[in-house]
Amino acid sequence: MNTAGFPLLSLVTFLPLAGALIIMMVRGEEAVVARNARWTALWASLITLALSLLLWTGFDQSTAEFQFVEQVDWLPEYGVGYHMGVDGISVLFILLSTLLTPLCILASWESVQTRVREYMVAFLVLEAMMIGMFAALDFVLFYIFFEAVLIPMFLIIGIWGGARRVYAALKFFLYTLAGSLLMLLAILAVWYEAGTTDIPTLMETAFSPRMQFWLFLAFFASFAVKVPMWPVHTWLPDAHVEAPTAGSVILAGVLLKMGAYGFLRFSLPLLPQASADFAPLIFALSVIAVIYTSLVALAQEDMKKLIAYSSIAHMGIVTLGIFTFTAQGLSGALFTMLSHGVVSGALFLCVGVLYDRVHSREIARYGGVAKIMPAYALVFMVFTMASVALPGLAGFPGELLVIVGAFKVNPWVALGACMGMILGAAYALYLYRRVIFGKIVREDLKTLLDLSPREYATFAPLILLTIWMGVYPSSFLNFFEATVAALVARHEAALGAARLAGM
Repeated sequence: MNTAGFPLLSLVTFLPLAGALIIMMVRGEEAVVARNARWTALWASLITLALSLLLWTGFDQSTAEFQFVEQVDWLPEYGVGYHMGVDGISVLFILLSTLLTPLCILASWESVQTRVREYMVAFLVLEAMMIGMFAALDFVLFYIFFEAVLIPMFLIIGIWGGARRVYAALKFFLYTLAGSLLMLLAILAVWYEAGTTDIPTLMETAFSPRMQFWLFLAFFASFAVKVPMWPVHTWLPDAHVEAPTAGSVILAGVLLKMGAYGFLRFSLPLLPQASADFAPLIFALSVIAVIYTSLVALAQEDMKKLIAYSSIAHMGIVTLGIFTFTAQGLSGALFTMLSHGVVSGALFLCVGVLYDRVHSREIARYGGVAKIMPAYALVFMVFTMASVALPGLAGFPGELLVIVGAFKVNPWVALGACMGMILGAAYALYLYRRVIFGKIVREDLKTLLDLSPREYATFAPLILLTIWMGVYPSSFLNFFEATVAALVARHEAALGAARLAGM
């Protein structure tokens, strides 16, 4: 229980599973089952969103301590317990998960017509696992949620995806599972060394430099694939291209943040010496990812694949910011994670709007869309400008802070991040110009309908959030300011103690 005696965090985590259970019990004709499944999933996700807002309103921004804590003995003889809680880092990612889920359900309202019940169940289970992963304060519990996320996403890609969906789903599953098995070995090593898997307790545990080295490598193998970092990124473009629109939204909006969240939650506080030792390698891989994947994005002819490569570039900026170990770099990385979750998810929704009408993602298939879908062109422009970090929109504050933090550490690293912004503008504007402007050269495009009321409802909260984050970023930065300050102080103290011990 938390301090109020009410298990709010558990309710937010497991309420989607209750909705999934109700959907599974629905019987009747296929059309009736599909309609009831859609509405039940939508209401379950909206109620979960409403409850998660209580985490927002009740969160104390002045402290770095975990809040809404719930702790129950599970396997006390092994030091394993049901321990849930949130801090300034995790609370906003829970809100991001609960916001995107109902929007994904709305986006799938008409585009998914087969096995609708199973599709909605998969999304609600996925939501529960994502929330649980961000809220878990026990390593074993975290690992269960961390791995359980793979199952519904594997099914979403493999059943409702495109022509090469099985290949993409298997590649996604095998890549991410292989890295996670090494993390499981690291968790066992931590438990053997400390006698507990409680994360707050482990944060106060000092591991030897040699053990930190091997633990970091094991965690890195898991988190780098999830981010994904170069060169273990190749599963992502295939997964995005073959996934249904809503699957791409959740994949880019939330699942890509799991790896960066792992670095923030475990690698930096638990393994400070190893994190500092490996920082130059992370910088090199991040800069390569930013520049290389941006150039690859410029060569794409598929809209989804272009946005997928842009996601890898943006996440390269995130990992770069995390390993600066500065308040600006860490805050910028967290803000970029949030803004990318909103903006990239919205861009995939924009692609989905066209795909639902034309059933093609080829950039060359379009042109002159602004003349027949002016509202859509405006919406697409907002998110394109946010993606290129236009001041006043969500993408700018985070990337600016990362560059400032990187400049304090190494000006050349900061230059690499700046190159990402320049190349990002190139591929984003290239996409927008070819799709939205120009002449209408295909007759079937002249009959396209502009955004429907359902699509307006889907985009509206994302547009408001994109502008809000750009105009008033401190309302988000304040949430993790105390947590970031404590993380930086703990990291510097650990490195200072290590230097004294080595003298």
